[in-house]
Amino acid sequence: MNLPGAIERAPGLDRWLHINIDGSITVKTGKVEIGQGIMTAIAMIAAEELDVVVERIHVQTADTRITPNEQITAGSMSVEDSGSAVRVASAAAREILLAKAAEFLDVAPGTLTVDDGMISSTESNEQIDYWSLQAGMRFETDIVSLPAVKDPRHYRIVGHAVSRVDLPAKLNGDVAFVHDMLFHHLRHGRLVKPPQPDARLLECPDTLEMPGVEIVRDGSFLGVLAAREEIAVAAAERLALRCRWSQAPLTVMPGEIPDYLRNKVTRSLPVVDGTPVDAPVPAYQSSVAVTVSLEATYYRPYQMHASMGPSAAVAQYANGILTVYSHSQGVELLKRALADVLGLPKDQVDVIHAEGAGCYGHNGADDVALDAALLAMAAEPDPVSVKWTRADEHGFEPYAPAAVIDMKAGLDKDGRVIDWRHESFSFSHAGRPRPSPGYTNLQSAWWREQATPPAPRQPAMFKEVGIHRNLQPIYEFPQQQLIKHFVASSPLRTSSLRSLGAFANVFAIESFMDELAQLAGADVFEFRLRHLQDTRARKVLELLRDQLAAPSDEAGVGRGIALARYKNRQTWCAVAVDLVVSDDAQVQLRRATIAADAGLVIDPDGLINQLEGGFVQAASWALKEAVSWDESGVTSRDWLSYPILRFSEVPEIETHLVPSRDRALGVGEASTGPTPAAIANAIFAASGTRVRAMPFTPEMLRAAAARQ
Repeated sequence: MNLPGAIERAPGLDRWLHINIDGSITVKTGKVEIGQGIMTAIAMIAAEELDVVVERIHVQTADTRITPNEQITAGSMSVEDSGSAVRVASAAAREILLAKAAEFLDVAPGTLTVDDGMISSTESNEQIDYWSLQAGMRFETDIVSLPAVKDPRHYRIVGHAVSRVDLPAKLNGDVAFVHDMLFHHLRHGRLVKPPQPDARLLECPDTLEMPGVEIVRDGSFLGVLAAREEIAVAAAERLALRCRWSQAPLTVMPGEIPDYLRNKVTRSLPVVDGTPVDAPVPAYQSSVAVTVSLEATYYRPYQMHASMGPSAAVAQYANGILTVYSHSQGVELLKRALADVLGLPKDQVDVIHAEGAGCYGHNGADDVALDAALLAMAAEPDPVSVKWTRADEHGFEPYAPAAVIDMKAGLDKDGRVIDWRHESFSFSHAGRPRPSPGYTNLQSAWWREQATPPAPRQPAMFKEVGIHRNLQPIYEFPQQQLIKHFVASSPLRTSSLRSLGAFANVFAIESFMDELAQLAGADVFEFRLRHLQDTRARKVLELLRDQLAAPSDEAGVGRGIALARYKNRQTWCAVAVDLVVSDDAQVQLRRATIAADAGLVIDPDGLINQLEGGFVQAASWALKEAVSWDESGVTSRDWLSYPILRFSEVPEIETHLVPSRDRALGVGEASTGPTPAAIANAIFAASGTRVRAMPFTPEMLRAAAARQ
């Protein structure tokens, strides 16, 4: 077994762990807390390997000054990557401390035991603890080989319920989010955004009749500074009324996106074993054994992160050092992007993670960090807090790309799929800021007098990313063709949102499997199982089936199921949905049942929260969410024009886990793909209407019914 990649990149033990003299232990991770419970999971892993109580562990999340560089928190990889690194670092520290204790107590190392950091020997009545041994000093050593880690059979903390370490501050109203941070001489900044991203500022006043208000302008970047937040808000509103902008109208409207995607393909690539291949797309040839075939097209619109709290950041430029507090998911990438845009040496930029409202993807967090930095450089040396408005967040965040998916399959005489073709048409999911000489993905840099343009979009070519994530079906088909169609130019700015292309691809695959089951006259569970060779996938699907009560025979009530393995390498997840479709085509979710195999469970409550939270968010996408716009720009600027699932609309959810001692697998995005398909399949079972385009609004259901 090799060292975790994060340890190989940052082998210094002190980068990961410090024994504090006060009886606590600081564990460092380059990952960030975005509501997924990573701080709790990391604390549990470290406490387990060090044999201390969880309460002794303080988790320091991503800070470019002091934590290991783990790039970005994305793809449900935090426990798998950073967790394995912390496990090894903690075990290495324990080995060193036990060796020191054996020497101090003059006993054989094999006689030592540890209880909450207190080291004892069966050969001696003496004891010594970690804190006396280490006395707050550094380890000054690299991890060059794998230490002995604890056998999962002996775990006392991992796999058991503990209290979330990040919740007390949030529940008590303490400073928990970057929005709440206070500093001496703090000034408040607000932006005056253009009508749409391509607009340019023609005229604006140099001053306002408001004492203490400073206007900051750099080309079409425009903001205000004030000592009090409400004054900054009022000043930005007043200034916006006095500005004149030029803008070109948007020419592609929402209803034209499916045709646009087909007609504007930049590059088409076959996908083999989850990876795009730079080769011609083969022509479709049906197997001679096909007795009946089916074709269908599915659609996912542009959708928002729609974070409950708009993006915010705090920045300070003093003594030549720019310090930024941001809820970015990639502080190391943001640090380098800020340095490039601002012309600062990288060692003069520090980015420290501070929690935001959470978004699971690339929302406005990185952009507002640049906004804060620009205003802070104008306010030197005072710190500046910048908060976007709801309209800013909805109008200027990067959106999840729209997608069109064409499916085609053929069945043999026994009702088995022997021919399968899946084509996905979509835009780039890779819009995060990252080092890119001459370009940047930080939005406000595009508006400055000396503008830095956005980076050109290219198709992602790595395994299971972007458009082609989960394009590979979980099922075994004798003949399959998988094609990714990349469209470089999008009418709206796009980037990553929870699960990337997996959301649309699994929606299409699992909806299509239901349609094929109907064509074959087969039970939806049995039809999937006849094409599944993966034993763990079969076990998850069977667990789901066994947990379900008999379906209701009530009119308008239906049940749908769906199954996927996220990225074809992480958690297996099956979802069942029971719902009602009313006479006026309203969909009401009654119950959701989830079954999952996530490998070794670190924090069972956190795992269940992730699966159920993923279901709720994906249900909201499926039933309600779509970005709207007209010639003048995005019109989804508030919760009325961009509705999301309400608390009253969340169904009862029951989750079942397959016990496992295998390695922990990423779970945060596992339930998002199966959810829309399960809902769509349940709508068909309830109403006889097959819905293939999201969101499943009453208008869409009525239109789908009219076409059938």
